[in-house]
Amino acid sequence: MTQISRRRFLRGIGASLALPLLPRPVWARTLGAKPQDSGPLFRLSLAEWSLHKTLFGGKMTNLEFPAAARRLGFEGVEYVNAFFKDKAKDRGYLSELKRRCDDAGVESVLIMCDGEGWLGDPEEAKRKQAVENHHKWLHAAKFLGCHSIRVNAQSKGAREEQMRLAADGLHQLCEVGEEYGLNVIVENHGGHSSDGSWLAAVMEMVDHPRCGTLPDFGNFHLGDGKWYDKYQGVEELMPYAKAVSAKSNRFGPAGNESQIDYRRMLGIVLKAGYHGFVGVEWEGGEPEEEQGIILTRDLLLRLREEFTLYGLPQ
Repeated sequence: MTQISRRRFLRGIGASLALPLLPRPVWARTLGAKPQDSGPLFRLSLAEWSLHKTLFGGKMTNLEFPAAARRLGFEGVEYVNAFFKDKAKDRGYLSELKRRCDDAGVESVLIMCDGEGWLGDPEEAKRKQAVENHHKWLHAAKFLGCHSIRVNAQSKGAREEQMRLAADGLHQLCEVGEEYGLNVIVENHGGHSSDGSWLAAVMEMVDHPRCGTLPDFGNFHLGDGKWYDKYQGVEELMPYAKAVSAKSNRFGPAGNESQIDYRRMLGIVLKAGYHGFVGVEWEGGEPEEEQGIILTRDLLLRLREEFTLYGLPQ
């Protein structure tokens, strides 16, 4: 696989300077996020990271996660590869996990993949190896019935060079994802990826129907105490979104997230035409994990009902 072309690189740089003028690509509307029909405005899935303390503490296993998600009122599950790191190729394990999802009546949505190398590594051999390291998670995601794997766009160097390198690695992985019928989606997850304009420009450079974003409501920390505007960032990433992560950290007495205006954020999501799963990802310290998950779930359901009855906020 050759590196991304100079023409595509230059086009991506231009895109980063004029992103508000870009139309929403047709492929962003046709893969991943389901169009609205007679069903709800969006459905709820549970990101496994919401229970990371419970899982790392040995109080729950990855196999028990689907039943826990259903008990908490979710229709879908979003796995984290760290909780079954050595099982990506274990057909017996994956079969059992799939059976438990079927028994619980939950849908496998995606796998969040970390620790598999930098898809934008400056060294071509390491970049290629990172792409290959993700192949097994595409296999596992296909087996479980997911529509995507979530990856990171880590790189090193100047801003534009990182853009080119990340686009090259992502394009290579998307070519494999196409063979599986799966999407490769990137979360704003630190570094330049938490800059909405940078990540949107990377999407333009990759220029592949299987590549998309997973906008996270809260992951816009650029480092060195600097933050990107989260509402602007989500708006910039939604044209490419194939999943959405409703991050939450703290709640006030009225049941609203204290650091994120969920009404405004969901308005951005729905106005972009997205009606797929919205994944709850509780990261707060207090209350404990299940209560934080329930608070986030209930806020999303309350706003879904409000928008269904009265329309989207202006």
